[in-house]
Amino acid sequence: MARRIKNMVLILLALLLAGTALALALAFQSQPLLKDLPGELSPAQLQLGRDFLRRNDPRRLAGSARRLEISEAELNLLLGQIARRRPQTALDVRLQPGWAVLRASTALPLGWLNIEALLAETATLPELRELRIGRLPVPAWLANGLLRRLLLQQLQQHYSDETRLAGELIDGMVFGAQRLRINYRWQADSMERVLAGLWPAAEQARVRAHHEHLRALVAALPAGQPVSLAALLPQIFALVRERTAQGQDAAAENRAALLTLALYASGKGWAELMPAARAWPPVRPLLTVTLFGRDDFPQHFLVSACLAIDGGGPLADAIGVYKEVADARDGSGFSFNDIAADRAGTRLGRLAVREPARLQAALVEGLQEHDFMPEVADLPEFMREQDFVRRYGGIGAPAYRQMMSDIEARLDAIPLLHGAASE
Repeated sequence: MARRIKNMVLILLALLLAGTALALALAFQSQPLLKDLPGELSPAQLQLGRDFLRRNDPRRLAGSARRLEISEAELNLLLGQIARRRPQTALDVRLQPGWAVLRASTALPLGWLNIEALLAETATLPELRELRIGRLPVPAWLANGLLRRLLLQQLQQHYSDETRLAGELIDGMVFGAQRLRINYRWQADSMERVLAGLWPAAEQARVRAHHEHLRALVAALPAGQPVSLAALLPQIFALVRERTAQGQDAAAENRAALLTLALYASGKGWAELMPAARAWPPVRPLLTVTLFGRDDFPQHFLVSACLAIDGGGPLADAIGVYKEVADARDGSGFSFNDIAADRAGTRLGRLAVREPARLQAALVEGLQEHDFMPEVADLPEFMREQDFVRRYGGIGAPAYRQMMSDIEARLDAIPLLHGAASE
């Protein structure tokens, strides 16, 4: 009897292993389902995103019942930026009345993991009707059960407050022909609650430490005198390195410090992004932060660094180009030296995540301005759109690409920034 039970256990174990091996063989494939990985955003795509945000800004809409309209192109633009957070990953959605087809491809050690999911519109949130992982079909009842359980576990552990707020705001989702509509309710305090939900308690404490440090540094500087970004960075990052040595996450400390400095150099503060910060003692009114004697370069540099940390380098690069294109049409004009400041900041932001300890060591030791920003006084600036197109042919033209290559070469010549170019 004991031998029979042992043999049955061995048979069941063998079947389980064989089933697992078969499932893995079916799940992983040699080629991606989505061939085109997301690339850099073009100025046209950034304009699309800007138009979407302006059109759906809840603060500009009347009434408490609101409707968020997202085109298929806008949704795929957002999914593309989400996908960029993981190497060799692509996401895609196709919308039709009552249905949505979501596809994903990502490279793993065993091969390509390809996912196709058919989502059906319901009275509340969509539900899975079909799911295929590679060549392996997953029953809808099992997929929905596992998804709900996984989401509930993750949300309870990490995002309970945000989930509760989303549940209170969202009424339902409607799939249309190449369009998604989200119905939601917007109350007087909704923006406050959304902003508060973006900052967990630990992150608020981290940011406040850097806010207080900057406040003390600025209070000790001569009133009304410009200060070089090169003089501020070593003092700011002294605390960053100290907190990292005490066990704080190095990349998170880099991010908090650069965000704090970027807000200050732009004439803003944490109170605009974090409701809790409104009770903090403010930093003394703005000193002029300069880079190569200019007050616009630090803003380009620091904002691009922060975008590179949070949104990826290509996003920061594209936003910089988009701003210059917009300036060429109705602003100060297209300036390649601004682009250089953007690209330098992007590289530093990328370094803050990839090699946080190296960046901290370099900044604490003290740098000259040319150690993190190339000389750009000879680069063309303030070009109106017609002059820019006449001289450089527009975005992507050979003369434009040559100028961009020259900027990248200048950045490569800076030891700190070398090797932090776009992937």
